[in-house]
Amino acid sequence: MANFDAIIIGGGPGGYVCAIHAAQLGLNVACVEGRETLGGTCLNVGCIPSKALLHATHSLHEVHENFEKMGLMGGAPVVDWAKMQAYKQDVVNGNTKGIEFLFKKNKVTWLKGWASIPAAGQVKVGDEVHTARAIVIATGSEPSSLPGVVVDEKVVVTSTGALALEAVPKSMVVIGAGVIGLEMGSVYARLGTAVTVVEYLDAITPGMDAEVAKAFKRILEKQGLKFVMGAAVQGVAVDGMAQVTYKSRKTEAETVLDADVVLVATGRRPFVAGLGLEALGVEMLPRGQIKTDHFATSVPGIYAIGDAIVGPMLAHKAEDDGMALAEILAGKSGHVTYALVPGVVYTSPEVATVGATEEQLKEAGRAYKVGKFPFMGNARAKAVFQAEGFVKLLADAATDRILGCHIIGPGAGDLIHEVCVAMEFGASAQDLALTSHAHPTYSEAVREAALACGLGAIHA
Repeated sequence: MANFDAIIIGGGPGGYVCAIHAAQLGLNVACVEGRETLGGTCLNVGCIPSKALLHATHSLHEVHENFEKMGLMGGAPVVDWAKMQAYKQDVVNGNTKGIEFLFKKNKVTWLKGWASIPAAGQVKVGDEVHTARAIVIATGSEPSSLPGVVVDEKVVVTSTGALALEAVPKSMVVIGAGVIGLEMGSVYARLGTAVTVVEYLDAITPGMDAEVAKAFKRILEKQGLKFVMGAAVQGVAVDGMAQVTYKSRKTEAETVLDADVVLVATGRRPFVAGLGLEALGVEMLPRGQIKTDHFATSVPGIYAIGDAIVGPMLAHKAEDDGMALAEILAGKSGHVTYALVPGVVYTSPEVATVGATEEQLKEAGRAYKVGKFPFMGNARAKAVFQAEGFVKLLADAATDRILGCHIIGPGAGDLIHEVCVAMEFGASAQDLALTSHAHPTYSEAVREAALACGLGAIHA
């Protein structure tokens, strides 16, 4: 048994960041993690390995589509799937070992094993019970499925199985046109897989600005992805290959799609099983999240962050939660501006968004103006064959204060952050427009969109 100021359950982005920052603030901290490596889903079987495969396959696309245009001649490479998988694992290993080093550097105790909470102030790991003034639930989430769909991680897979298929399939059906489905679908499409995305709704990426989502779908279709929209999946049968049965929401007609692999990408749900929350009396919400008030649960001394609570299931949101809660546990003020947590889809081109969409502003009856600029007018983007897409900036019609930004184009996931900072400080579109941006950079497209909220863009 050991006594701690705080025990964090879960070593993912929310948990390990909370643990490290709490230790930086002078607390005696332990983090419980049952995996062999730290980093949670994100570093082990989520964000990081998927980005490695996205990078590798984008490089393959560049070789086939653009190298010759730049005078880079020679035979086209072939895919060694085993080596690509090894590269992906090397990336994962480097990152997870880095977290272990940070734990040692900051004197965070790693309690290896799976945790339960027998009582407030107690955490059981294996046969040992440890005590703490504060217990933080940072256990993340797990893939959710559909009735009639049984995941075996061989033929019918979640994102975890999709990252480690034994071979590149000839055909794949992706159930769900959200971020995970589109990212993994684009990986395999670039590897030569015939990818069909089946989506229940009539638009991809639910919640995204409609104009951006429409343009995004067109670009993905040009890259070879096929979409079946307004389709309710009835079930998946496996007999060697998989048969996906779906029903049209409009006509009620049933269709069967055959595929070598089916990726179930229908979202995620909080993973809190085995903690003993029901016996403790921790209040839950109807969708499986833990009910919190400034991260505090209904049981004194027990807190929750990240995917286990309400909010976008994003690694960086969990990190923000972890930082804020560490501050609170150390007697300081912790805060997260959830309205300014950006969302990114790491396809090629990337899609990034922050703040309000045009649809949300219309629904709220708010007077606004739109500044748009196409990457076709950006010299850097044209030079590297990435001129598809645009920047869309939304600003208040009267005050010019930035209300939202939506980018589809090269480096969108990095470009969005200057808008996040601007919005955090209440900046106007003119503030961005009058800020010098280096030439030639993709970021000039953001400035041009800000100029378009005023007298007009220069290069469009």
